[in-house]
Amino acid sequence: MPQVSAAPKTLTVEQAGRDYFGLSRASSYAAVKRGDIPVIKIGRLLRVPVAALEAMMQQPNKASAAK
Repeated sequence: MPQVSAAPKTLTVEQAGRDYFGLSRASSYAAVKRGDIPVIKIGRLLRVPVAALEAMMQQPNKASAAK
């Protein structure tokens, strides 16, 4: 049987916004609506994949690079 990692593979929108970006609940959902935080939809639930967040943190911000 494969080992399951103790680390979660997804976070709630609120957790992701708070833990990765220091955002409030409302700001986290606003960032999702703008497309700044990637989400997957499972039924009515929105979840943020940790792998996508980690990949975002490794890439330079395209907007700041243009300045």
